[in-house]
Amino acid sequence: MDLEKQPQPQPQPQKPTAPAEGLRASDADRDRIADILGDALAVGRIDAEEHAERIDAVYRAKTMGELEPLVRDLPATRAQSEPAPSYTYGPDDDTAPAEKLIAVFSSTTRRGRWRIGRRTTAFSLFGNVEIDLTEAFFAQRLTTINATSVFGNVEVRVPENITLRGSGSGVFGNFEVVTAEAVDPEAPVVVVNGFSVFGNVEAKPKRGKRIADLHHRMRKHLGA
Repeated sequence: MDLEKQPQPQPQPQKPTAPAEGLRASDADRDRIADILGDALAVGRIDAEEHAERIDAVYRAKTMGELEPLVRDLPATRAQSEPAPSYTYGPDDDTAPAEKLIAVFSSTTRRGRWRIGRRTTAFSLFGNVEIDLTEAFFAQRLTTINATSVFGNVEVRVPENITLRGSGSGVFGNFEVVTAEAVDPEAPVVVVNGFSVFGNVEAKPKRGKRIADLHHRMRKHLGA
């Protein structure tokens, strides 16, 4: 007896999916792109000016379609020959004197490649003190900055991938520390304490400046 041919089920049409380019970008997506750009800067694939331009675009991007073109011409993963940044900290020395940065009716700036000590005191009286740690060498994991501003200004800038903490107060003034926690548990920690009177004390990370890039450039400069 012939069997009747059973009708074959018709495939259901698939619902169209939104293209990946239209997906909203998360903070983790932006950090991933920023890491790729940081690696590219470290090995010389892009220069500092182009890195700054792309980093600015990264943190303004709203969708994946805006992010991906920023690294389309770069390797997507960190090269195996480049190790993760390592930190060579010396022993803590409680007896070492604190470095003093003082501005009285004047301006004092500390920036560039310099070794920051365990403790730094910043005092501003009708003046301006700028402490830029984005290219500093941290000889210890914990760095404490005690800042006082009287009718003046104290500004602290740190790499965006270290830990930044602080506490203080302002009297008819401003005391602001933009706290940040590093992903790497061995990354340097900067603590900013103090107060301001009719003045300003401010500490925050500087976008586009990462300590990993600095360590690679230092190893390259020293021939390591």
